[in-house]
Amino acid sequence: MNCLECNKALDYLDHKNSMDNVGVELCGQHFVRMKKLVEQHGTPIEAIQLYYGLKDAGVNAMLEWWDGKKSVDIAISRVKLNIEIDTKYHMLTHEQAINDLEEAMHSFKNGFTTIRIPHVLIKHYLKETVHNILGIMEGLRANIKVI
Repeated sequence: MNCLECNKALDYLDHKNSMDNVGVELCGQHFVRMKKLVEQHGTPIEAIQLYYGLKDAGVNAMLEWWDGKKSVDIAISRVKLNIEIDTKYHMLTHEQAINDLEEAMHSFKNGFTTIRIPHVLIKHYLKETVHNILGIMEGLRANIKVI
């Protein structure tokens, strides 16, 4: 049992505390950082789990990246992909739908693609979700012009 961020060996309490609260193995220092992120930005726990799943797959992603208008749950700048974790997708109103569309428009204007992933998908199918994001990244990479 090692920290997914710094590879430090974890003792039982650090492991239990981290797994119970954020669902990934983190040392005390990195656990505190993630708890602050959750408290300050309302970052979904599933975003943290997906971030570390992508990191394990070799993806250089960023948590809570500022896109100029708002904070994005996960950003993969190399392929201009923003990932938002939907925690309230089952209560979608027309106001939220238009806000989501406007946010997607803002991202497109800046050259980014935004995808929304229901939190239950990450909770129950993390590996499959990571695999599909890797496929999306391949498609985006193929369409990016090299300067």
